[in-house]
Amino acid sequence: MNPRKRLFLIVFSLLGIYTSIAQNMPQQNLDSITLKSARIDIPFKKNSRTLNIITASDIKNSAAVNVADLLQQIAGVDIRRRGTGGSQADLYIRGGGFDQTLLLIDGIKMDDAQTGHHTMNAALPIEVIERIEIIKGPAARIFGQNAFTGAINIVTKKSLNNTISTNLETGSFGQLNGSVTVGGELDNSSHIVHAGKVTSEGYRVNSDYDNSNYFLKSVFNKKKQPIEMIATFFDRKFGAENFYTTNPSFNEYEETQNSLIAFTTTLRKNNLKIQPRVYWKRNQDIFLLRRNEPDFFRNFHISDKIGAEANASYVSKIGITGFGIDMSKIYLRSNNLGNRNRFMTNVFLEHRFKLAQDRLDITRGVALTYFSDFKFHAFPGLDIGFAITDNLRAYGNIGYTYRIPTYTDLYYSDPRTNGNEDLEPEEAFAQELGIKYITRKFRASLAVFNRDAENLIDYIRQNTTEEIFTATNITEVNTKGLEVDTAYNFTINNYAQTLAFGYAYLDDNILEQNEELSRYSLNTLKHQYTTRLSTKLFKNISQNIVYKYAERTTGQTYNVWDASLVYRLKQVELTVTASNIFNADYIETGFTPMPPSNVLFGLRYHFK
Repeated sequence: MNPRKRLFLIVFSLLGIYTSIAQNMPQQNLDSITLKSARIDIPFKKNSRTLNIITASDIKNSAAVNVADLLQQIAGVDIRRRGTGGSQADLYIRGGGFDQTLLLIDGIKMDDAQTGHHTMNAALPIEVIERIEIIKGPAARIFGQNAFTGAINIVTKKSLNNTISTNLETGSFGQLNGSVTVGGELDNSSHIVHAGKVTSEGYRVNSDYDNSNYFLKSVFNKKKQPIEMIATFFDRKFGAENFYTTNPSFNEYEETQNSLIAFTTTLRKNNLKIQPRVYWKRNQDIFLLRRNEPDFFRNFHISDKIGAEANASYVSKIGITGFGIDMSKIYLRSNNLGNRNRFMTNVFLEHRFKLAQDRLDITRGVALTYFSDFKFHAFPGLDIGFAITDNLRAYGNIGYTYRIPTYTDLYYSDPRTNGNEDLEPEEAFAQELGIKYITRKFRASLAVFNRDAENLIDYIRQNTTEEIFTATNITEVNTKGLEVDTAYNFTINNYAQTLAFGYAYLDDNILEQNEELSRYSLNTLKHQYTTRLSTKLFKNISQNIVYKYAERTTGQTYNVWDASLVYRLKQVELTVTASNIFNADYIETGFTPMPPSNVLFGLRYHFK
């Protein structure tokens, strides 16, 4: 990466913040800012990045039963599942790796120092989700580590107003799911409690699962200084046949536990908002190569992340300044990776101001990071947007982004895989141009992007006869692509209907690298097409049809159709969800074929 180019962008960002603060500009309209998350938070319509929002209504009309299935309906997001039930899935955005996308829960970073394979372990049950915010493109200057190609923030519901909802589902492959969600509003506090169980006998040999989900969100001291607490615990036990190997003598099995507890409050005084937070995230992973022979090969890892952060924004007549600090300590205990620890500090600074009668907005920022084992890094970025009309906006952004190696990258060892203690952090310089049109009835966006990366980590073997793959920094990788996203809302007989369409094209050029020697880098989605039709023709009945087309760089193509039917009568909901209706034969990652046609019947009852 050119040091002069980086130094120029850092200086430009910092000087830009200083000089824009020194100018005399009109008062920022507070109504245009939604003060609900860390630092500068901008309404969807006025954001100068590629941003998708999945609302609670979208979730209801998605024909999806978990977050992994839901995200598959967004072009540019590649969810590679190993089976059903959300037991194990990897998250990719714009051709990045599963370690390069950051997942957040109410703004809390859920990155795992052991491996990005655990990212989706933290995904919440859809019953407690208010919306999902998907930020595509480099986001290191906003969130820090792991937001290499994008970030996904799951926003939980604020309250459920003294309700109890029960859900029971059964269907193909011996699926049996049940959950209870309770909302309570007390005089000086509010609470949301969810407990759920998701089980299946499996659709093939050794693909059974038994997953438990527990969620608690409470707000205390509502009348004075509210304090929000969020606590989660997810326990997954599942057969992992061919997840990582093809050896017929193996009978893989895995158990994971993921938990989080966090306390957040928001302090406001005039135009200043400060949001302090403390949190503890924990992940436990047990993997057996032979399910019934634990002593044959067993990996056991426990990772803890304990952190404290404070983010703030200040609104003045010359714009909005955001600043924050995030400090955390990571501990790892592992029979394979050893006992490790790492101290991290991230400092963020950004400023957003407007020109040209508020039609032109410019956001400059920089993230300064320190890792006890990878020292200091600085990552600047710049977002620019121009409101052509009230509904039409053009935008562009550039920025540096990075990812430090996981402990698996550095230290893992098995008969076919070696880590590499000499790995360098991944780095990239990314650019994006886009245009979007948004009204209540119709929205459309088009974005083109380019990413020039160096030191990307892949697992490489020296020749095709070698069986051992070693973690290696690839010299240079260029990724470019295009994304289109549209949705049309209309009515038939006064009933709301929605037709949504998305397309993503990706071209990965791995320079100076033999494709046959790489394990992970060459399975990206070259073409991805998604469409969803949500209709309601009768008062109590709604139906949803979802179509997904994928063409991977390996040459594999597949078409998948899903559908759901919902019948609502007062406090009762009856649902039928059909997945892979036309029985497509396909693999999303590794060696695990996805399930054939299947159906799930559901009954939900709402007590008030």
